[in-house]
Amino acid sequence: MRLRVLAVGQKMPAWVDQGVKEYARRLPREMPVEWLDIPPAKRGSSSEERYREQEADAIQARLSRDDYLIALDVAGLEISTEMIAERFDQWQMQGEQVSIAIGGPDGLHKSVLGMAKERWSFGRITLPHPLVRVILSEQLYRAWSIKAGHPYHRGN
Repeated sequence: MRLRVLAVGQKMPAWVDQGVKEYARRLPREMPVEWLDIPPAKRGSSSEERYREQEADAIQARLSRDDYLIALDVAGLEISTEMIAERFDQWQMQGEQVSIAIGGPDGLHKSVLGMAKERWSFGRITLPHPLVRVILSEQLYRAWSIKAGHPYHRGN
Protein backbone atom coordinates (compact mmCIF):
# COMPACT_ATOMS: atom_id res chain seq x y z
CA MET A 1 0.00 0.00 0.00
CA ARG A 2 1.17 3.48 -0.86
CA LEU A 3 -0.55 6.44 0.72
CA ARG A 4 -0.39 10.00 -0.66
CA VAL A 5 -2.14 13.19 0.32
CA LEU A 6 -2.74 15.74 -2.44
CA ALA A 7 -3.40 18.99 -0.61
CA VAL A 8 -4.22 22.27 -2.32
CA GLY A 9 -2.13 25.01 -0.77
CA GLN A 10 1.46 26.03 -0.32
CA LYS A 11 3.57 27.73 2.30
CA MET A 12 1.72 26.40 5.30
CA PRO A 13 2.32 28.02 8.68
CA ALA A 14 5.14 26.42 10.67
CA TRP A 15 2.70 24.83 13.16
CA VAL A 16 1.02 22.94 10.29
CA ASP A 17 4.29 21.61 8.90
CA GLN A 18 5.43 20.67 12.41
CA GLY A 19 2.20 18.82 13.16
CA VAL A 20 2.20 16.88 9.90
CA LYS A 21 5.90 16.00 10.28
CA GLU A 22 5.43 14.88 13.88
CA TYR A 23 2.73 12.35 13.01
CA ALA A 24 4.60 11.24 9.88
CA ARG A 25 7.70 10.67 12.04
CA ARG A 26 5.73 8.42 14.38
CA LEU A 27 4.58 6.11 11.58
CA PRO A 28 6.74 3.07 10.86
CA ARG A 29 8.84 2.97 7.70
CA GLU A 30 6.48 0.47 6.13
CA MET A 31 3.64 2.98 6.43
CA PRO A 32 4.96 6.16 4.81
CA VAL A 33 2.62 8.96 3.84
CA GLU A 34 3.70 11.19 0.96
CA TRP A 35 2.38 14.76 1.14
CA LEU A 36 2.14 16.64 -2.16
CA ASP A 37 1.29 20.32 -2.24
CA ILE A 38 -0.97 21.33 -5.11
CA PRO A 39 -0.59 25.00 -6.04
CA PRO A 40 -3.82 26.89 -5.40
CA ALA A 41 -5.41 28.76 -8.27
CA LYS A 42 -4.47 32.43 -8.34
CA ARG A 43 -7.40 34.33 -6.90
CA GLY A 44 -8.59 37.37 -8.81
CA SER A 45 -11.66 38.15 -10.86
CA SER A 46 -12.62 34.55 -11.78
CA SER A 47 -15.40 32.56 -10.13
CA GLU A 48 -15.03 30.02 -7.33
CA GLU A 49 -16.03 27.37 -9.86
CA ARG A 50 -13.13 28.36 -12.12
CA TYR A 51 -10.68 28.21 -9.19
CA ARG A 52 -11.93 24.74 -8.25
CA GLU A 53 -11.59 23.66 -11.89
CA GLN A 54 -7.97 24.88 -12.10
CA GLU A 55 -7.10 23.10 -8.85
CA ALA A 56 -8.86 19.95 -10.09
CA ASP A 57 -6.67 19.94 -13.19
CA ALA A 58 -3.57 20.11 -10.99
CA ILE A 59 -4.84 17.31 -8.72
CA GLN A 60 -5.77 15.08 -11.66
CA ALA A 61 -2.33 15.60 -13.20
CA ARG A 62 -0.82 13.95 -10.09
CA LEU A 63 -3.15 10.93 -10.15
CA SER A 64 -2.68 7.70 -12.03
CA ARG A 65 -5.49 5.58 -13.42
CA ASP A 66 -5.00 3.04 -10.66
CA ASP A 67 -5.19 5.42 -7.70
CA TYR A 68 -7.85 4.71 -5.13
CA LEU A 69 -8.99 8.31 -4.64
CA ILE A 70 -10.59 9.58 -1.47
CA ALA A 71 -11.93 13.13 -1.47
CA LEU A 72 -12.29 15.04 1.76
CA ASP A 73 -15.64 16.75 1.47
CA VAL A 74 -17.88 18.27 4.12
CA ALA A 75 -20.85 16.51 2.46
CA GLY A 76 -19.09 13.12 2.46
CA LEU A 77 -19.50 10.15 4.78
CA GLU A 78 -18.68 11.06 8.36
CA ILE A 79 -15.79 8.76 9.12
CA SER A 80 -14.40 7.37 12.33
CA THR A 81 -10.86 6.49 13.23
CA GLU A 82 -11.87 2.84 13.41
CA MET A 83 -13.22 3.03 9.87
CA ILE A 84 -9.90 4.40 8.63
CA ALA A 85 -8.12 1.53 10.40
CA GLU A 86 -10.41 -0.97 8.64
CA ARG A 87 -9.65 0.69 5.31
CA PHE A 88 -5.92 0.23 5.97
CA ASP A 89 -6.49 -3.54 6.06
CA GLN A 90 -8.42 -3.46 2.78
CA TRP A 91 -5.85 -1.30 1.03
CA GLN A 92 -2.95 -3.42 2.23
CA MET A 93 -4.64 -6.64 1.11
CA GLN A 94 -5.28 -5.18 -2.33
CA GLY A 95 -1.91 -3.41 -2.65
CA GLU A 96 -3.68 -0.14 -3.43
CA GLN A 97 -2.10 3.23 -4.06
CA VAL A 98 -4.38 5.46 -2.05
CA SER A 99 -4.55 9.18 -2.69
CA ILE A 100 -6.48 11.51 -0.42
CA ALA A 101 -7.43 14.90 -1.88
CA ILE A 102 -7.82 18.01 0.25
CA GLY A 103 -9.33 20.92 -1.66
CA GLY A 104 -8.51 24.58 -1.49
CA PRO A 105 -10.52 27.33 0.17
CA ASP A 106 -13.39 26.79 -2.27
CA GLY A 107 -13.44 23.00 -1.88
CA LEU A 108 -12.98 20.32 -4.52
CA HIS A 109 -14.34 20.51 -8.05
CA LYS A 110 -17.15 18.12 -9.01
CA SER A 111 -14.78 16.31 -11.40
CA VAL A 112 -12.53 15.28 -8.49
CA LEU A 113 -15.52 14.38 -6.34
CA GLY A 114 -16.84 12.28 -9.22
CA MET A 115 -13.54 10.40 -9.58
CA ALA A 116 -13.36 9.60 -5.88
CA LYS A 117 -14.14 6.07 -4.77
CA GLU A 118 -14.95 7.47 -1.33
CA ARG A 119 -15.84 10.89 0.05
CA TRP A 120 -14.95 11.44 3.68
CA SER A 121 -16.03 14.15 6.06
CA PHE A 122 -14.57 15.12 9.42
CA GLY A 123 -18.04 16.33 10.36
CA ARG A 124 -20.36 19.08 9.32
CA ILE A 125 -18.19 21.88 10.69
CA THR A 126 -16.08 23.96 8.35
CA LEU A 127 -12.39 23.57 9.06
CA PRO A 128 -9.56 25.73 7.76
CA HIS A 129 -7.59 23.75 5.22
CA PRO A 130 -4.26 23.99 7.07
CA LEU A 131 -5.91 22.45 10.14
CA VAL A 132 -7.37 19.63 8.00
CA ARG A 133 -3.79 18.59 7.16
CA VAL A 134 -2.90 18.21 10.83
CA ILE A 135 -6.15 16.43 11.67
CA LEU A 136 -5.74 14.00 8.76
CA SER A 137 -2.12 13.34 9.68
CA GLU A 138 -3.08 12.60 13.29
CA GLN A 139 -5.99 10.38 12.24
CA LEU A 140 -3.78 8.33 9.92
CA TYR A 141 -1.35 7.81 12.78
CA ARG A 142 -4.17 6.97 15.19
CA ALA A 143 -5.67 4.46 12.72
CA TRP A 144 -2.27 2.82 12.34
CA SER A 145 -1.94 2.68 16.15
CA ILE A 146 -5.25 0.76 16.35
CA LYS A 147 -4.04 -1.80 13.80
CA ALA A 148 -0.67 -2.11 15.56
CA GLY A 149 -2.20 -2.47 19.04
CA HIS A 150 -0.26 0.62 20.10
CA PRO A 151 -1.59 2.32 23.26
CA TYR A 152 -1.88 5.77 21.59
CA HIS A 153 -5.54 5.12 20.76
CA ARG A 154 -7.61 4.63 23.87
CA GLY A 155 -11.09 4.75 22.28
CA ASN A 156 -13.81 2.40 23.42
